[in-house]
Amino acid sequence: MRDLRACGAILLTLSAIAACSGQGAQPAGPATDTSRNVTTRATFAQGAGTAITYDTALVPVGASATVTSTSGGGATKVTLEVSGLAPERQYGAHAHTKACGPTPPDAGPHFQHQKDPVAPSVDPAYANPQNEIWLDFRTDAQGNGTATSTVSWDVTDAAHPQSVVVHAHATATEPGKAGTAGDRAGCVTVNF
Repeated sequence: MRDLRACGAILLTLSAIAACSGQGAQPAGPATDTSRNVTTRATFAQGAGTAITYDTALVPVGASATVTSTSGGGATKVTLEVSGLAPERQYGAHAHTKACGPTPPDAGPHFQHQKDPVAPSVDPAYANPQNEIWLDFRTDAQGNGTATSTVSWDVTDAAHPQSVVVHAHATATEPGKAGTAGDRAGCVTVNF
């Protein structure tokens, strides 16, 4: 009887050691899903709101925008769809660091995955469509346009853009002007 109790005590001790060392532990559950899916639909207004127009000739009051963003697994895909803008025209558009505000500079600079140590960023090593989210588009005869950008990095809680700014011109790529696209014509706040 004494031998059985001793064996039971040894087995309990070995079980406790195995549990503490992780041996014999239950397998972990499925990996946590870190993907982010966001869709923002807004109508442009003056002064305040989710979508703000700063130039009503280019982005009229009542024009609309939809921004869809999917991020996870080492890639981020963002699509911008607009309607009711000035027809037959080229626009630049980019993700920016801050939410839209009453004045064009409120949205801050372009969001960059690898931040340029020099501001404003006009170095093509940083101001490029792989390090930033560029959404340049051309409107059709009805003022509708769409653009999609896919980059090989994830949007995270710690570092993410907060808006998409529509600019008056296509985005420049040459040194000293890279990333510039003229005045800010409109802005959409997006919870990336």
